[in-house]
Amino acid sequence: MLRDTFDEAAELYDRARPRYPEALVDDLARAAGLGPGSRVLEIALGTGQLTVPLAESGCRITAVELGPSLAEVARRNLRAFPLAEVTVADFERWPLPAEPFDLVVCATAFHWLDPAVALPRAARALRPGGLLAIVTTHHVKGGTVDFFERVQRCYEQWDPATPPDLQQVDEADTATDTGEFDRSEHFTDVTVRRHARDIAYTVDEYIDVLLTYSGHRALDAPSRQGLLACVRDLIETRYGGRLTKRYLHELITATRVP
Repeated sequence: MLRDTFDEAAELYDRARPRYPEALVDDLARAAGLGPGSRVLEIALGTGQLTVPLAESGCRITAVELGPSLAEVARRNLRAFPLAEVTVADFERWPLPAEPFDLVVCATAFHWLDPAVALPRAARALRPGGLLAIVTTHHVKGGTVDFFERVQRCYEQWDPATPPDLQQVDEADTATDTGEFDRSEHFTDVTVRRHARDIAYTVDEYIDVLLTYSGHRALDAPSRQGLLACVRDLIETRYGGRLTKRYLHELITATRVP
């Protein structure tokens, strides 16, 4: 299963994956009213890219992570926060605690879950009026635009699943479908807040990021090596070993109905 590939590269994932924008974390903390005494359930925390800044608010966090290696790195990152606990489990089957939470959050992982299962379980985990927060991450047009146009030739050569003439999508045309939340009988007041940013990478940093993507990891070894060599050569020969990538993060929140 593709989602299992992340656990194979937990240390790399922790080092290479970007943290979330401070403004997004602040928006989430305000929307949920986080502070000492708040109870938070995080689903699929990875190595804690969002967990650590949330823990800085003084809240009590229960985090559920399917991958044992990812969970171990997350525990290391959360050593300074004794109120944060990491459990290795599949959220869709994990026994929910009796005491409800004020916030249930899932960052860049909700798409791996079955909404028909995850949404009702998230609702059962929340107190009435509690907040569900989903963070999505999109790769959008921007940064070193012509690199992302040229690099498609590498993907077309080495990854047979690459659609021909694949293009980056403008921010204005990028949005997560919130229909599952809007139609849910368990939630109301669905809100979307957007945070865009550019991140500059050296060639080695960018290759590391690619190696944390499930589609790249799922390629057979010769294809993956050929693809990464092609990407590296393009960055080094045409872009001086550096490039910039644009990300769009969406913070989707919904309130548990009374």
